[in-house]
Amino acid sequence: MDRNRILKSYYGFDTFKEGQAEVIDSIMAGRDVMCIMPTGAGKSVCYQIPALMQSGTTLVVSPLISLMKDQVSALSQMDIKTAYINSSMTSQEYGRTLSAMSRGLYRIVYVAPERLHSETFAEICREIDIAVDEAHCISQWGQDFRPSYLRIAEFVRELPGRPVIGAFTATATPDVKEDIKTLLELDDPFCITTSFDRPNLSFTVIHPDN
Repeated sequence: MDRNRILKSYYGFDTFKEGQAEVIDSIMAGRDVMCIMPTGAGKSVCYQIPALMQSGTTLVVSPLISLMKDQVSALSQMDIKTAYINSSMTSQEYGRTLSAMSRGLYRIVYVAPERLHSETFAEICREIDIAVDEAHCISQWGQDFRPSYLRIAEFVRELPGRPVIGAFTATATPDVKEDIKTLLELDDPFCITTSFDRPNLSFTVIHPDN
């Protein structure tokens, strides 16, 4: 199924938002991407649709448990096989999820960056692509928040084959963009920054009389 049919059948949209199609096409062509899109612009679609277009599993590295749960819930309602792996799970839940993942039952798995250090987890990661959500966390200021982001590149280097890597965030200064490219070791990435204009939002300054 091509990207337009997936967009319609799973998400209910007829057309892509700015930049989405270009990011999807780059990932499908085997090219790393760095995608800077404002909140609400549809970053998740950019890695979810490629996950549905190809075999294997897409790992989505995310620091936010609540976001993982929301995304997995939404995708499950769309009948997309998805799971998350984070510290909120019991050891039994973790084991069952790893077992299912090793059998290729999931198209998308959301994972906290700390889980990448697990040897057991690394052993089952074979045919995967990787999307790094909240990629600004790898930059200098974000390392204090989630230092495990610094070890994503190390995890990738130890895989049997290098996957396509996508870095996604809502905002990044030029310095942060360079940090993302360097510290994730992106290979000639397709880089896109879409407009931050939100036509549905407006700001008004009112000077009161008193």
